[in-house]
Amino acid sequence: MDFNLTEEQRAIRDAVRDMAEKEIRPKIMEWDNPGVFHHEVIPTMAELGLFGILFPESFGGAGLGYVEYVLILEELARVDPSVALTIAAHNSLCTNHIYLFGTDEQKNQYLPDLVSGKHIGAWALTEPGSGSDSAGMRTVAVRDGDSWILNGSKNFITHASVGKIAVVLAVTRPEDHHHGISAFIVDLDEPGVIRGKKEDKLGMRSSDTSQLHFEDCRIPADRLLGNENKGFQSAMAVLDGGRISIASLAVGLARGSFEHALKYSQERKQFNQPIFEFQAVHFPIADMATQIEAAHLLTMQAACLKDEGKRTTLESSMAKLYAGDVGVWVTEKAVQIFGGYGFIKDYPVEKYFRDVKLCTIGEGTAEIQRMVIARQLQKELG
Repeated sequence: MDFNLTEEQRAIRDAVRDMAEKEIRPKIMEWDNPGVFHHEVIPTMAELGLFGILFPESFGGAGLGYVEYVLILEELARVDPSVALTIAAHNSLCTNHIYLFGTDEQKNQYLPDLVSGKHIGAWALTEPGSGSDSAGMRTVAVRDGDSWILNGSKNFITHASVGKIAVVLAVTRPEDHHHGISAFIVDLDEPGVIRGKKEDKLGMRSSDTSQLHFEDCRIPADRLLGNENKGFQSAMAVLDGGRISIASLAVGLARGSFEHALKYSQERKQFNQPIFEFQAVHFPIADMATQIEAAHLLTMQAACLKDEGKRTTLESSMAKLYAGDVGVWVTEKAVQIFGGYGFIKDYPVEKYFRDVKLCTIGEGTAEIQRMVIARQLQKELG
């Protein structure tokens, strides 16, 4: 694998960095403090093609690969992880699920508006009673003639209150557990869809997270996405790519926090010298830089394999697990370097510290990643 960036990849990275610095950084706390969605930056990101990074030009997408995707998400998360999460969830979950498993008719109907940013996508898997045990969901879809009728509730859904199109997982054959789940494309403005409580979160506050409820929501039969009763398997395949995106987010977030801590350590003076000169500070600075680079390379490895068309269940989980843990460690160290100022919202590391915890929870907890990794290693040995 060659991790040297091409001229085009560097140009993409630099364009996103420039946009993030100019359009996002000045608004971060304006969005974060009240927990409002970052609507203002959506048109700018759409113009850059960020809502269609992974999808072919034939659908209006940018036609890029996972390596470029990693670079873009790292640059966004370096400035504001909440904005990066919007691009990650839209690309790798909802839109990618339709792209990977949709019929030609479904792709032609839904992808152009999703990849252009006209419509924001949601992906509804998690429920109040089924998080890590995602196959234990209770939302059901019952066939009724040429329709499906959905009933149930989804929890912690990114873009549930601002999105237009959602991929919803529901039980269609209850007796078969995870072999009896199907995926459906749902217009969130149609009858029977109720957008529920918007969550008041610790971090990622300008990323929309809300509940969804379905009460006798009738959708046409042709909204079934992929094969009936194969939705759980397709969801797990989608998560292979989604976990690369969360790893990228964690790396970018850690890098942003590190950059602020490094700068501060060279400006802040105690005992007549910059605190960077103390071993108690420059040793963790060295460790932070090393671990961020290691997490980046692990994430890039998964991205390269994905671009080669290979299955990345093991590599994606490793990248997400390690990058998430690194992100937590780096941001905690950054707060410590800032001392009392790190605990105050006027200084940027406080927000990174709050935001990063999601990277060890969303799209499979750290514990679930360890289970996935162990099982994949067992398969290789078997």
